[in-house]
Amino acid sequence: MSNYNVVVIGSGPGGYVAAIRCAQLGMKVAIVEKYSVLGGTCTNVGCIPSKALLDSSEHYHNAESVFAGHGIGTTRLSFDFGKMIARKAGVVKSNNDGIAYLMKKNKIDVYTGLGSFVTKNKIAITNDKGEKQEIETEKVIIATGSKPTKLPFIAVDKKRVITSTEALTLTEVPEHLIIIGGGVIGLELGSVYKRLGAKVTVVEFLDKIVATMDEDISKEMLRILRKDGIEFMLSHKVTGAVVQGNEVTVSAENKNGEKVEVKGDYCLVAVGRVPYTDGLALENANLKADEKGRINVDQYLETNVPGIYAIGDVVRGAMLAHKAEEEGAFVAETIAGQKPHINYNMIPGVCYTWPEAASVGATEADLKKNGTAYKTGKFPFRALGRARASGDLDGFVKVLASKETDEILGVHIVGARAADLIIEGVVALEYRASAEDISRMSHPHPTYTEAFKEACLIATDNRALNM
Repeated sequence: MSNYNVVVIGSGPGGYVAAIRCAQLGMKVAIVEKYSVLGGTCTNVGCIPSKALLDSSEHYHNAESVFAGHGIGTTRLSFDFGKMIARKAGVVKSNNDGIAYLMKKNKIDVYTGLGSFVTKNKIAITNDKGEKQEIETEKVIIATGSKPTKLPFIAVDKKRVITSTEALTLTEVPEHLIIIGGGVIGLELGSVYKRLGAKVTVVEFLDKIVATMDEDISKEMLRILRKDGIEFMLSHKVTGAVVQGNEVTVSAENKNGEKVEVKGDYCLVAVGRVPYTDGLALENANLKADEKGRINVDQYLETNVPGIYAIGDVVRGAMLAHKAEEEGAFVAETIAGQKPHINYNMIPGVCYTWPEAASVGATEADLKKNGTAYKTGKFPFRALGRARASGDLDGFVKVLASKETDEILGVHIVGARAADLIIEGVVALEYRASAEDISRMSHPHPTYTEAFKEACLIATDNRALNM
């Protein structure tokens, strides 16, 4: 029986980062993964493959709709959907191989099979043939991630009624894709198939989309995506989905109680994700989970059982790959006796539609709820020379700052490269910069980043230079 300082269960972004950081800090480490490839949901059926398809479909969309405005002609334009899916698979494999290399480089033992607790210090690993082995460890880090949420009144057959996992491996572009849920996952996948010619209808229970982001982002995203041709049924409660042959009928009720039906050939259920702890045998280690299936942890991400930690989607907080990575490094350093910290208010969220949306820090709703006096600086992309040159005119940068101290409290962006621009907001919040601090920093011209500077100028003293 092998003995380890730390065993990590799950090889997603949180798990493999935790394993690497533990190894860097001199620990003997093993990682247990139930699937034959490393990387978890993010690498295999989440972040990476979805971005690959988003990029491929964006290239096609630009060639079809944008290139002509740049004086670029295209004739007999077409796309090979099978090749797009194959390219996506190649991108995933490259990332799988990269993670496997990192395990080897850092001398981390990899076990393939379902990991489960025998005791708090003993882990059983059962492979797909039913063969079992056990390893012992001083510490355990649970990083088993999440799975798509299912609605109890809808049967997901994975053929016509699908989750995000199946949406990434379709063999054809839907004629009419019905998406239940107006969050990030639904909007990203809806964007992919809309660009490739599908009719896309989003049915959302709330009266807005991307509800966790600032209200202005929600409104702007709705305007842009409607302009792009995605249809939205807001304030509609889905009551069922029935498959007949190749047709799916989704039933819903609007806020007035009126019943409506939408028919399509595919229905994507994208209403969020839930922690995944199936098969872990938590009870054998006396571990406890809450009513939502999340494993309870303290401020050090340690469970109710000393020496067992949990990170990522399986604990409280936003289900984001980069949040899991930060927690993985945090736990490794905590085990090593260091004093790391995570400020959850400074972990950004991103929606990778085009234009992208990104947000960090407090929203206006947060500040109003807390009674915080604040001021706003908002600068539109269409006033930027760089945006006019590229044709990416939609969106804005919005900065929220303290009315008393001018400290930046939140940054919210819709626009070209928002996913990359948001890090400027993260740095500003991390170092408690004021809006004036940013406004006095030289931003290269012409760039999209100038929108952040201009928004800060407006927040500081309403003195935008280019509007």
